[in-house]
Amino acid sequence: MQKKIILVTGGSGLVGNGIQKVINGDQREDEEWIFLSSKDANLLSKEETFAVFEKYKPTHVIHLAALVGGLYAIMGKNCDFFRKNMKMNDNILEASHKTKVKKLVSCLSSSIFPHKTSYPIDETMVHDGPPHPSFFGYGYAKRMVDVLNKAYNEEYGCLFTSVLPCNIFGPHDNFNPLQSQVIPGLISKAYEAKKNGTAFEIWGTGAAQRQFIYSLDLAKLFIWAVRSYQEIEPIIFASDLEDEVSIKDVAMMILEAFEFKGEVKFLTDKGDGPLKKTASNAKLRKYLPQFQFTPNREALRETVEWYVKNYDSARK
Repeated sequence: MQKKIILVTGGSGLVGNGIQKVINGDQREDEEWIFLSSKDANLLSKEETFAVFEKYKPTHVIHLAALVGGLYAIMGKNCDFFRKNMKMNDNILEASHKTKVKKLVSCLSSSIFPHKTSYPIDETMVHDGPPHPSFFGYGYAKRMVDVLNKAYNEEYGCLFTSVLPCNIFGPHDNFNPLQSQVIPGLISKAYEAKKNGTAFEIWGTGAAQRQFIYSLDLAKLFIWAVRSYQEIEPIIFASDLEDEVSIKDVAMMILEAFEFKGEVKFLTDKGDGPLKKTASNAKLRKYLPQFQFTPNREALRETVEWYVKNYDSARK
């Protein structure tokens, strides 16, 4: 049996680290895993992207690398986020095609969902309207991966697919409040508020509802996808509908993990973003009906503990 060489872009990030941890306990003899970081290649460069593919000659690719950021990092930079993500994704897909990669699994984002739609949204509704205007550049760039997957399959027979996770969090995230997603940003603020004896500030009203997925749960699902998922159509990786939670409740769980007893302020002059982005995981449940997601409170506690322990080396 030919050995699978599985190349993971963005291998040093949030999800890449999660995959490394899970694979350490689930290594198979017929698999070799290679985790790339930005030190290995600038994936915005076509030459460097092709060079790293020629170096490792992957048979399978998990594409996690992206120019990312939370709502406030992306707002006002839609052109940059669109152009750079489009360039990177085009390089990865073309290199995968030219080097005859057998399967490519790309990571999309809930940012691709239509701004105005009915909920819960599913995989068939991704292109039914424009993304939220706050981050349309990033949203459209990620959508185009799905378009290219279908085009490469139609024209060249490539098995290129994508997964669509809900909001990801966990160890090794970016905890810079001005660049991060909501949970790492709240964790960073809570840490500083407790250390300095200051108020804990939540941007917005906290009313927005979100589904979250722990990075180690997502890692398990990515490994399943690269081994077993055979569709070109994307698949949503999201927690169950009953696990949807408000930003306020997430913040309270984080404060509980920190044992924070100070003042809490809601900065209601800041925007909330979309109030809902509920995604259906019915397709995932058809494939993996028994998969167990880590409860939000437990996953948040583990992430807070990791951040406190690794504060000096964490991205922030």
